[in-house]
Amino acid sequence: MPAGRHFLQIPGPSNVPDRVLRAMDFPTIDHRGPHFAELGRTVLDGMRWVFRTEGHVVIYPASGTGAWEAALVNTLSPGDTVLMYETGHFATLWKELAQRLGLTPVFIEGNWRGGADPDAIEAKLHEDTGHEIKAVCVVHNETSTGSVSPIAAIRKAIDAAGHPALLMVDTISSLGSLDYRHDAWGVDVTVSGSQKGLMLPPGLSFNAISDKALAASKTAELPKSYWAWDAMQSPNGKGYFPYTPATNLLYGLKEALAMLREEGLDNVFARHARHGAATRAAVRAWGLELLCQAPEQYSNVLTAVMTPEGHSADAFRAVTLENYDMSLGNGLSKVADRVFRIGHLGDFNDLMLCATLSGVEMGLRDAGVPHQAGGVQAAMAVLGPRGAEDRAAAE
Repeated sequence: MPAGRHFLQIPGPSNVPDRVLRAMDFPTIDHRGPHFAELGRTVLDGMRWVFRTEGHVVIYPASGTGAWEAALVNTLSPGDTVLMYETGHFATLWKELAQRLGLTPVFIEGNWRGGADPDAIEAKLHEDTGHEIKAVCVVHNETSTGSVSPIAAIRKAIDAAGHPALLMVDTISSLGSLDYRHDAWGVDVTVSGSQKGLMLPPGLSFNAISDKALAASKTAELPKSYWAWDAMQSPNGKGYFPYTPATNLLYGLKEALAMLREEGLDNVFARHARHGAATRAAVRAWGLELLCQAPEQYSNVLTAVMTPEGHSADAFRAVTLENYDMSLGNGLSKVADRVFRIGHLGDFNDLMLCATLSGVEMGLRDAGVPHQAGGVQAAMAVLGPRGAEDRAAAE
């Protein structure tokens, strides 16, 4: 084994902080006992805080894919039409899941170079005079492309069309890293997972639910049992779950929520914004191209970088892993072997980012990928107290 720590710089699962690992390292308790009820109430209340909602939150022992399915089966019926937007690989997977469930997705094509377009969504809803579309499903932070969709603007587009469709949003890679407001943005179902901004291992997923979505669940006819919201409501009210929960992951979630509270969500978002800006500065200094073309939609969770024509992104990633023990995200489906992704999310600081970018720059050199030196120095100009002064002066 190589000396030192492995750098896990994929866009999730993210690094799990020691505090969370230690919090999980306790005996499993009786999930029907009084001590568990206190834990359950604490994490459910904490997740409402992160989602910025006064409404219902459900926690599943599942991956984010389970939360996708739960959002759909609790609100829709066989054959229902859902409007979805092709922002990248994960939006495509959600569409395929909807098809498997017997729904009828209308998929607005995208070029994988930016987020969802509210105007295109509004136009589709205006065409739907019979209100056949029952839900609009959008990925907030598209992990495959490094682009963010403007959820508040999409809510306004739905309202401008006078359409009653539910708004469902995937925040699996953005919750706890990017500003997100379930209630203020009028979202009906928000989907998320534990392994990214929440700094946990994979294994927990979440639905935040509006009253409108809860009402829709009363008449939805897609089959559900494990995912059923109604089975969760009564036990959750007392801090319990209808089936055996992932107790030790909930220990970790309690600690992760405490860490987010200590830093403050606005400070967490500002830290991610600084790291996103520094990484993009490095990419530009290397002379490489960002996959996301819209500056207002750049992700601060990860940066997707295109390799020059004729050069393999996967070969570069393999060289970087071999020489520097650092894992970078691969390009997915349409951008396979053309893109590598740098994760800068979760429990992450300026010095860790500088080390990450140093590994990327050395890997580019070793793999023979054409680039200019100086990316790390460009990032350093954005980081630290002096970087903050320079940014303030530039503004």
